[in-house]
Amino acid sequence: MRVLIKVCDVSKKINQSEILKGVNFEVKKGSILALIGPNGAGKTSLIKILTGIWKTDKGFITINDEQIFENADVKTKIGYVPDFSHYYDTFKVKEMIEFYRLAYKGFNISRLEELNRNFQLDAKKRVRELSKGNKTKLSLMLNLCIMPEVLILDEPTSGLDPVAKKRFLEVLIDDVAERGTTVVVSSHNMVDIEKICDSMVVMDRGNINFNGNLDDLKKKVKKLQIIFEYGAPEHILKSREICEINKIGSIYYITTRDYSHEFEEKIKACGITLMEEIDINLEEICVNLFGVEGVYENREQSIAL
Repeated sequence: MRVLIKVCDVSKKINQSEILKGVNFEVKKGSILALIGPNGAGKTSLIKILTGIWKTDKGFITINDEQIFENADVKTKIGYVPDFSHYYDTFKVKEMIEFYRLAYKGFNISRLEELNRNFQLDAKKRVRELSKGNKTKLSLMLNLCIMPEVLILDEPTSGLDPVAKKRFLEVLIDDVAERGTTVVVSSHNMVDIEKICDSMVVMDRGNINFNGNLDDLKKKVKKLQIIFEYGAPEHILKSREICEINKIGSIYYITTRDYSHEFEEKIKACGITLMEEIDINLEEICVNLFGVEGVYENREQSIAL
């Protein structure tokens, strides 16, 4: 797959505070990239630059090798669903639909009607009368129906009920598979991220802590339960491959940051009576590698794939 989005050395200051610090990554066409990190990491600021709302202080972002800021042609190819709806409160749903139809030449009204058979919004209601979940549904439908080349989502399932969320994720995956839509999604919901994303960028205080493929990450980050014959040697406990150790009775629960065959052999050479791999999900991986409860700690060793 070719690279569609290039983020090159992007920096941004607001009120003398540096909120993005030389950020670099790429997104391939027809893929879904997750942008994750604690509040204040710089995700929303980066999204505002990705959508052409803000200008960079340094560096640039391109879509199809074209810069975004003040480029109307590129912006017509971008769908953007923010965390909070900023639609005109006095507009009715049908008026917002008409607004989008006039603004975007490729707006697909048939698709909107099809989507609304699932989301079931009342076209006669005003935006101010909609719940947060229904405002999110409206934003999702409108942006899917402009038939975007790039779809940027900021907490897209916030406020959606389980049925609506399931349906939206299905529609999103179908859109990527059938149309080759490229998606950048920012979310704190690791369950959703694990279901739909190919790769992820982890941000913290304006920097990137991790940029890579989810499958490759899971090959390196494993959770093991181990019983050593004579207790765990000190050099194992301090091994650079390990990011977390817990001990319950005689069992050591070890989470690796860089699992390899060599590391496995190093463990076995210490004398063990049991070594088994335990299932670990993406949320546990992120907590172990990047911190606890949404505040990622600085680690001495970063993850590189």
